[in-house]
Amino acid sequence: MKKLLTFAAISLAASVAANAQSTSEVFTVEKLNQLNQLHDVALSPQGDVLVYGLKKGSSSTDNHLYRQNIKTGDITQLTSHEKSESNVVWADDGKSVYFLSSRSGSSQIWQQGLLATTAKQISDFPVGVNGFKLSKNGQVFALSFTVKPNCATLACTVEAKKADKEKKYNIRAYDQLMVRHWDTWTTEYKEHLFVGHVNQDGQLTHAQDIMPNWQSDFAGISQVSIHPEAISLAFSAKDSSSKDQAKDHAWTTNFDIFEVALPKVKADEVIAYRLTNITEKNTAWDTSPVYSSNGRFLAYRAMKTPGYEADKFTLQLRDNRTGKTRAVASDWDRSISSLAFSPDNKSVYVVAQDVGQKSIFSITPEFDEVRRIYNIGSTGDISSHGNKVYFTRHTLNSPKDVFSIDNHGDDLVQLTDINKDKLGTVKFADYQQFNFKGWNDETVHGYWLKPANFEEGKKYPIAFLVHGGPQGSFGNMFHYRWNAQLWAAQGYGVVMVDFHGSTGYGQEFTHSISRDWGGKPLEDLQKGLDFIVKDQPWLDGDNACALGASYGGYMMNWIAGNWPTGFKCLINHAGLYDMPSFYQSTEELWFPEYDMGGPSWGKESGNAKGKVSPDYSKFNPSAYVNNWQTPMLVIQGELDYRVPYAQSLGAFTTLQRKGIDSRLVMFPDEDHHIRKPDNLVVWYAEVFKWLDKYTQK
Repeated sequence: MKKLLTFAAISLAASVAANAQSTSEVFTVEKLNQLNQLHDVALSPQGDVLVYGLKKGSSSTDNHLYRQNIKTGDITQLTSHEKSESNVVWADDGKSVYFLSSRSGSSQIWQQGLLATTAKQISDFPVGVNGFKLSKNGQVFALSFTVKPNCATLACTVEAKKADKEKKYNIRAYDQLMVRHWDTWTTEYKEHLFVGHVNQDGQLTHAQDIMPNWQSDFAGISQVSIHPEAISLAFSAKDSSSKDQAKDHAWTTNFDIFEVALPKVKADEVIAYRLTNITEKNTAWDTSPVYSSNGRFLAYRAMKTPGYEADKFTLQLRDNRTGKTRAVASDWDRSISSLAFSPDNKSVYVVAQDVGQKSIFSITPEFDEVRRIYNIGSTGDISSHGNKVYFTRHTLNSPKDVFSIDNHGDDLVQLTDINKDKLGTVKFADYQQFNFKGWNDETVHGYWLKPANFEEGKKYPIAFLVHGGPQGSFGNMFHYRWNAQLWAAQGYGVVMVDFHGSTGYGQEFTHSISRDWGGKPLEDLQKGLDFIVKDQPWLDGDNACALGASYGGYMMNWIAGNWPTGFKCLINHAGLYDMPSFYQSTEELWFPEYDMGGPSWGKESGNAKGKVSPDYSKFNPSAYVNNWQTPMLVIQGELDYRVPYAQSLGAFTTLQRKGIDSRLVMFPDEDHHIRKPDNLVVWYAEVFKWLDKYTQK
């Protein structure tokens, strides 16, 4: 496999170089922000046309739908309204598509024929539509709205919001967790799932909340599937049908699959929908329900371990005739991230991380057989027709495009090249996957990238990137926030190590980081850097800086105290600094409770006494600050509720008080990530300036 990946990497790099003009340019964050971005890739039911969204730059308002004839490759712009479109769904006859657009003032559903130049609005609800799914017969819609629970109508939600605006006070009050999530304080308005039926004119005028009393959100419209005969739908959610059911949402991962019958009703008829929890026995995570096109099966993904968000997702298959469910290919040691039935429903195509790639596999339930179809780069958005599989792919030196391949893994065809003009003169860095003996002499993988303008015989400083997660990976992908090519363009050799705990190398490898945050991973990083500077003499091991975000930022704080002479400088974005205070202020409590061995005060609740996990002190970066000596840049978004910004303030305060050269950069309007294009330019400028200050080129 290593030889195959190396050959593919060199071939891709050579292809880009061959197309570049003699006056090649290096890649910049400004060029990254200007790249065309694919979204809503949808294959027609007949398999002859692709429709996809194309946003022409991160800040651009030019964001429209295009149709592409698969046989001829001809591309035509489908929509051109000043308002963008999203949530593309095909009509079953393949003659039109439905989508969301706010062109009438709020997000509503529109329909447009493939040969038409204008769209017709088919919904006009008083509340904007968050997302929708459509039944095969075009009669039933599953819709997502943000509403006030217990409101009988959407108009009730509108009135409630109006009353809120008229209040002369401004408070937040809560009776249970979670009170905020990601970058938003929770409110009394929740995302609920509705069902609507079109009337005889094809209009959607009424929708009914099928979970009106639920006190929290369901998992979103992507987690909904409608039976091909429109007799039922399935969706994923944490049960909050009562306040008591919702009380543990901050510390449980128990998402379930719910199914509801869809009787034939008139467009405006109100009925009592009954939800059935079909995965109630599994108290771990169940998600991603998908009906087969013949209605015989319901597939979904499930974990086994309650409270553990990085457990392996295994394919589950329910036979809708017998009602029996079983795990499929349960011995296969990869975690499924998405799934789709093959056209004949005899196999399920899945995407799973696999040794630095995000690969496509075919699973045949009848034999529990798993077969790899494609394994270069990071794939997604899978659909299929006949013997062809369609998907998107990006790699370390190519942004996302659409490809097809046959179901045996042959006849790979690139269908789109959406950034051909924008990247024609850009010289990307060569890259290669490597492996070495890490902790306990076990095999650990990583990637290196050469500087974009690499010259044989020269030595180059190292940008040592450490991924977050901690159960994550810096694999063969084109990242829009931590893009390895940008460091290579600045003249750095880039090294990324998928240390113990990384995903895509088997569940035991992933699980190995839990309760050992500062152990195996640090040893892997140390051994990885030592190995690569010997294996690749152009890398200057004495001229290196390390940088990372989230757990990667934690590792910067950990390195500062436990590998204090390893690097010339450190860059810590949103890194955990003090583990007890982190537990008290983060939102998803299931994460530290599993990975750190329980709550920070002990394993028991109420007045019962429990033993405090030693992890909160053993793997606490703030406990080792007496060893700190390395200059550090600390960066954070103030809207970060995953790792609240007091963690960065703690690290910076320590650095300043100890007299260590340091800089704090705060982004008031960003969360755990830097998402806004202009902020991203500043973020990279700060990072590159810090690296330049402490490395020699």
